[in-house]
Amino acid sequence: MAPTNPIVLAAYDPAWPRLAESYGAQLRVLGDCLIAVHHIGSTSVVGLAAKPTIDLMPVVTRLAALEVQRPKLEALGYQWRGEFGIAGRRLCVMDNEAGLRLANVHLFAAGAPDIDRALAFRDYLRIFPGAAQEYERQKREACRHHPHDMRAYTDAKGPWIRETETKALAWRAQQRTVLPA
Repeated sequence: MAPTNPIVLAAYDPAWPRLAESYGAQLRVLGDCLIAVHHIGSTSVVGLAAKPTIDLMPVVTRLAALEVQRPKLEALGYQWRGEFGIAGRRLCVMDNEAGLRLANVHLFAAGAPDIDRALAFRDYLRIFPGAAQEYERQKREACRHHPHDMRAYTDAKGPWIRETETKALAWRAQQRTVLPA
């Protein structure tokens, strides 16, 4: 196995939302295919330590329409990775000249369940600081045990993330419930 860059968790950087906005603005090259761009992942949660990689989740009209736009994403410097382990997703990544990841772009068609899951998780961490602190603890522990193995790092966080996603989706559903007058 080839050596990999170490997994580095950086303190929250107030520049991350601006970077996300800038990368998101570039995605307007997708034209009418693009419905919305959401800043997700740890860099979207104020105060949360994160790998300094911006995660965006653009929502598109249809994946077939997106596939036609692939050259425009590649012209921006993104590498097309296809589904990359998640059905219905198209993943594009951007690395700098040194090979460090700058951005992950997780594209989904409108109505994909992964959209609500990602937004619920993000919003839950934003609203409940205790959950965000626990997530940071989980990330630091995973990084300590797997400093050079991204897959193992991700797998180590997996059970906590899945449990918290379930809570987040229930919380989100409760927020949408209209109480009778």
